[in-house]
Amino acid sequence: MKYYSIKLADNGNIAVDDTILVKDAQSAAGSHILEGFKPLFSAEAVTRLEKAGYVVAGKTHVGEFGLDLVGEFSYYAEKEDELKGAAAELIAKGEVKAALGVDMNGATRRSAALSGVDFLKPTYGTVSRYGIISCASSGEQLGVYAGDVDGIKDVMDVIAGHDEKDGTSLKDEKYNYSTEEAVAGKKVCVVKELLDKVDEDVKKDILAYADKLRQAGVTVEEVSLDFFDVANTTWQILMTAETCNNVSRYDGVKYGFRAENYKNIDELYVNTRTEGFNFLTKAVILYGSDVLSKNRYDDCFGKSLKVRRVISDKFASLMEKYDAVLTPVCSKKSYVTYEIDEAFKKVFDESVFTAVPNLIGVPALVSGGAQLMGKAFSESTLLSLAKSIEKGGN
Repeated sequence: MKYYSIKLADNGNIAVDDTILVKDAQSAAGSHILEGFKPLFSAEAVTRLEKAGYVVAGKTHVGEFGLDLVGEFSYYAEKEDELKGAAAELIAKGEVKAALGVDMNGATRRSAALSGVDFLKPTYGTVSRYGIISCASSGEQLGVYAGDVDGIKDVMDVIAGHDEKDGTSLKDEKYNYSTEEAVAGKKVCVVKELLDKVDEDVKKDILAYADKLRQAGVTVEEVSLDFFDVANTTWQILMTAETCNNVSRYDGVKYGFRAENYKNIDELYVNTRTEGFNFLTKAVILYGSDVLSKNRYDDCFGKSLKVRRVISDKFASLMEKYDAVLTPVCSKKSYVTYEIDEAFKKVFDESVFTAVPNLIGVPALVSGGAQLMGKAFSESTLLSLAKSIEKGGN
């Protein structure tokens, strides 16, 4: 199966990525180390969708723990020359109405942009994280793929709202999303430093998107901002540290893959993790271990927590002047196959476009190959800005 790690229903209308639990269906987060793991319960978002009448078509391929660009290093997927995200491609081909994906390091947003579909990473805490295979708990967020913003709204109306089982869930019982806010008079800024990091084709697309917003009555201005590179470095430090901690539970003892050859418990742990994790996950674990070490903790992890607050304040100040930030989400319009030992740097370089929403918990919407970021709880503004362009048939 090209896009599914597990196919569940021929009449399904929504897909779920492999980091999201579905009861009795293998949920392996694209990793060999979780092969054969079948949860006893479904994620809260899946449960809410099923109660609302949605049928899960299957689990879609993801890169191991969502750490790569678009899912290219899934243990279970066929290798492709041109890299595409499985869930995004299902949407693009019209095979399902929508899909759920966990946005941890931008893979979901990059996938949406490359496949020409929409993806919303909502405000942190508005959609339950209960029942996802967690790596970077402080910044990952379950979001929605769809063919247009109305499709995203329909799913968000079902899955958003407080969940007492999730300690990071915000208290609001329900959130009201709209794609019909008036956009004339809104103000959007384009970040010069990010435009300078993309190729000419992507730059033209972002500038064209800005022109379409202007045609809808939106004021679009170019601004110079100095914190996107810093935000990326900060998030990578926090993300690797949290991932290192969270994947330490996978050791071959209770569930998932277990190495065949070992003489004692230490060898069981070492051999299982050596054989079960891919090179990229091992690199993330090593980096995370380093920034959490006694000699580096204060300078790396501790300082990153402080920088997160500074960037949050800077972004809040920016949002006092603007309703949204328009940025690229990828440096190019397509990715091609590459060797896994190059992955850590490639993902780091591309994450400069996606790190801020993960770092500080604000929403980000990808539509028409462009990314719109906003202040917390501004999803309706982002959806309406994108709708103003989608209505024009562009």
